Amino acid sequence: MLFDTHVHLNAEQFDEDLEEVLSRAREAGVEKMVVVGFDRPTINRAMELIEQYEYLYAAIGWHPVDAIDMKEEDLAWIEELSKHPKVVAIGEMGLDYHWDKSPKDVQKEVFRKQIRLARKVKLPIVIHNRDATQDIVDILKEEGADEVGGIMHCFSGSPEIAQECVEMNFYISLGGPVTFKNAKKPKEVAIEIPLEKLLIETDCPYLAPHPYRGKRNEPAYVKLVAEQIAELKEMPLEEVEKITTENAKKLFNII
Repeated sequence: MLFDTHVHLNAEQFDEDLEEVLSRAREAGVEKMVVVGFDRPTINRAMELIEQYEYLYAAIGWHPVDAIDMKEEDLAWIEELSKHPKVVAIGEMGLDYHWDKSPKDVQKEVFRKQIRLARKVKLPIVIHNRDATQDIVDILKEEGADEVGGIMHCFSGSPEIAQECVEMNFYISLGGPVTFKNAKKPKEVAIEIPLEKLLIETDCPYLAPHPYRGKRNEPAYVKLVAEQIAELKEMPLEEVEKITTENAKKLFNII
C-alpha cells in the first residue's frame, strides 16, 4: 500500500474528474492521501474532501507566496479547524524567494507564527522551500520546530541539508523530480537518507514524474516515485511502499 503525503485534489484541475482520479489512485494501491490547503479557498475545499472520503486527510496552513494576505483571523481560523480529527498537520508553510509577491520579512513572520501555532496544537508541520534553505533551517531551529517535527515537502536540497533536517525531527519527502533523468540531488538524497526517514508524494497536479513530466500529475503516479527510490536503494518495491506508509502513519498519528 502507498501513502501520498501531499496532494492538491482541492485544485481546480480536478474539478471535472475527481472520482476517476481517486479510482485510479486506489487501483494503483494508494491507501491514504493528505490534501493540502494553503489559503481560504483551498482549506475550505480540503475540509469538504476529508468529510466526503474516509481515506483523505488534511494539512492546513498558509503559503509563503501569499503571506502578505494572511490576517490574524486567518491564523485563528486555522487553529479552530485544526481540532478536526482528520486534520493531521499544519502547512504548507515556509519561505519562497522565487516569487516576489510577499516581502521576505512578512514571509518569515507568517512562518514563525505558524510554527508556534503547530507547537500549540501539537501537530507536525509541512515545509515549502524555494530558494530559501538556510533561512528555513535557521527559523526551524530558532522556533523549536523539532518539538513537533514534520515534512520537508518535495525536497530538492543536498543530502547534507537533508541530514540536518532529519536531525531536527523532520522526514524528507520525495516526489516526481526524483524520477527526472538529470535530478542529481534528489537521487543522492534517496540513496543516502535512511528509508525510515523518507516519505513519498506527488504534489499533484504539479511535478508529474517521468514519463508524465509536463502533464497533470495525480496520486496514482506516486507509485512511480516509490519505484525509483526502490531502484536507487536497490531494495524491493514492497519494502519501500511498506516503510514509507508506516512513516507517514507514524508522523500523522493515523492508526
